[in-house]
Amino acid sequence: MRQLKRWGPGLLLVSPSIILVGVFVYGLIGRNIWTSLGRRTDYVTDRVLNPGGYLNYVQLLSDPRYHHALWNLLVLTVVFVAGTMFFGLLWALLLEKGVTAEGVFRSILLLPMAVSFIAAGVVWRWLLSPAQGADQAIGLNQLFLKLGMPGLQSAWWSDPGPFAMAAMAVPAIWQLSGYVMALFLAGFRGISDDQREAARVDGATEWRIYRHILFPQLSPVALSALIIVGHMSMKMFDLIYSIAGSNSYTAEVPATLMWIQLFPQSDPIAAATNATVLLTIVALVVIPYLVHTHRSERGDR
Repeated sequence: MRQLKRWGPGLLLVSPSIILVGVFVYGLIGRNIWTSLGRRTDYVTDRVLNPGGYLNYVQLLSDPRYHHALWNLLVLTVVFVAGTMFFGLLWALLLEKGVTAEGVFRSILLLPMAVSFIAAGVVWRWLLSPAQGADQAIGLNQLFLKLGMPGLQSAWWSDPGPFAMAAMAVPAIWQLSGYVMALFLAGFRGISDDQREAARVDGATEWRIYRHILFPQLSPVALSALIIVGHMSMKMFDLIYSIAGSNSYTAEVPATLMWIQLFPQSDPIAAATNATVLLTIVALVVIPYLVHTHRSERGDR
């Protein structure tokens, strides 16, 4: 009874949030999984479209189109994560060393994050236009022509090779590198200046200070940044949709394939199966990080 009096007011206060999360997050996840196990038959031809149960997952995972979407997702994720981590750390290093009007530079670098993926995608679709030649080139291809470097013209996201997804990652890198920069800059500013001064007194060079003192202490920040941008790339839909369109096989990833399955193909079971697989992939990345963070916090206590 005493425990109820102690926890009762707090539980009552958060109960609306618990109910909403339970219904609209976990409830809908459960409904999606249930839908993914359904069976569907074409009543005109009597052909089984979705065999039902785990066979729906076997059918999806053996589909060459889904393999293509997963490969595109892998290329996009690798380029996107590597690009945001590189530029985020680089900009954080430059700002951490101290520059004039640092607040202005921080605002400029963070501004792209305030732009929606749809709005950014509309602009980048023009910049990354695959049209080439003196009469048709626009965006970056036209810029290369004006600079006298026509050899740098590219088909960008419409290229049939892996370069398509690498080009698709460029707008995402532009948009989220500032966020990673803010994370690393906060990590740098959280390290006491006394550690640097002590190292300088001992004769350590600036490179050794960063290599052996500062960078090791940034590993939790780097891990957080990797998880955040990594799971964002796996779920990316709006940027790809706004640049490549609704039915681009070349730039297709599981999220855009899900849209095609649900609407043009009118196959909610296949779309639910795709969504469940994508959720599982994201969970395999995020859950170990959450467990690690929870154990670290308990250890600190």
